[in-house]
Amino acid sequence: MPIATVNPATGETLRTYQAMGQEEVERRLLLAEATFRTYRATTFAERATPLRRAAELLDEDRAEIARVITTEMGKPVAQARSEAAKCAKAMRWYADRGADLLADERPDAADVRDSGASRVLVRYRPLGPVLAVMPWNFPLWQVIRFAAPALTAGNVCLLKHASNVPRTALYLEDLFRRAGFPEGCFQTLLIGSSTVDGVLRDERVKAATLTGSEPAGRAVAATAGQMIKKTVLELGGSDPFVVMPSADLERAAQVAVTARTQNCGQSCIAAKRFIVHADVHDAFTDRFTEGMRALRMGDPLLEETDVGPLSSEQGHTDLAELVDDAVRGGADARCGGRIPEGPGWFYPPTVLTGIDRDMRIHREEAFGPVATVYRAADLDEALLIANDTDFGLSSNLWTRDTDEVDRFVRDVEAGGVFVNGMTVSHPAFPFGGVRRSGYGRELSEHGIREFCNITTVWQGL
Repeated sequence: MPIATVNPATGETLRTYQAMGQEEVERRLLLAEATFRTYRATTFAERATPLRRAAELLDEDRAEIARVITTEMGKPVAQARSEAAKCAKAMRWYADRGADLLADERPDAADVRDSGASRVLVRYRPLGPVLAVMPWNFPLWQVIRFAAPALTAGNVCLLKHASNVPRTALYLEDLFRRAGFPEGCFQTLLIGSSTVDGVLRDERVKAATLTGSEPAGRAVAATAGQMIKKTVLELGGSDPFVVMPSADLERAAQVAVTARTQNCGQSCIAAKRFIVHADVHDAFTDRFTEGMRALRMGDPLLEETDVGPLSSEQGHTDLAELVDDAVRGGADARCGGRIPEGPGWFYPPTVLTGIDRDMRIHREEAFGPVATVYRAADLDEALLIANDTDFGLSSNLWTRDTDEVDRFVRDVEAGGVFVNGMTVSHPAFPFGGVRRSGYGRELSEHGIREFCNITTVWQGL
């Protein structure tokens, strides 16, 4: 795949970039290693100052970088501005709390004495250069939620971004440079996917994080396993959105529309499978379909646009094939379901009912504004459908029954449970999944500790 900015609203290639050669990659690896030797010894206060400055600069650049994002991957521009604001918030969050999150821990005094020590502490130390392989769908946020904690912990960052968002990738390197981080703390590698394996095998790279597809995750995990390097993986999702009879149906249907179509439906944590109790199935589905049908699809640079194009021609084709397969198998397209005429990789908000287990869309992640609706007789059947997937990223439950909440939290197989609301990520809360959605956690104290050497310091009497 070429490294290029291709406007998904028109299909026009705006600019193509030359991939970095081996000599330039080597120069950047040398710089990362050299920078880490001194940066690791800086204080939390010294790291927090440029991180806060990066947040200020991003706020100042918000309108400009939002248009870049929209032009590169198709996100409605209002959503792109919100993404930039969220990134600034996360950087401030870690700048304000880094010292506390990674403060030395002191075990119970009785355990210290029992070990024969006069003092024991647990210290969090940085690992070194960390390679981040990041996707296009949230081209700022996916990077910042890794980079902010990694830099706060004293690591340095090497970014291999998706090949269709090179301007955003280069902007991020420039942002951290302008903010005052030492040269080499954050570097963008404009390289193709085939070069990632060699970079990860390099001994100067100490760990890796990847957000992306399951095949990409398998490849990175396999190499990291051979090299015995720490990894964090956030892969796909097919999140259930369960609606029970006691739910506020009007509110649930409104949130369901946003939960499915945020970022043009191209989100791992978007609700994708809507599992509705039989008693309220028809009422919910009618409201949900009406809301999906009312969305405005069009030029993502216009403020009034709700749904822009998909990011690539291949993604557009893949989504259409999933829907066509379901319809051929007997599914009913309550709205959408057909590619519109005209330029660009647009696909309309679509609601499918009558889904069965033999359809591809039941097993595969639909990366676009396509919702599948299931009927469940009770919570037992809803949980069976919810867990009938290889993924386990997040989940949603709509109910006023506390017993149903307790049962769902206990039995659903997912890294997150959101009750009476849609899945969101926040700096204060751990984010990640189970099963084929990956492993490890981002954000919160858990995320910042993923790329730390957790060191036990024992001092004798």
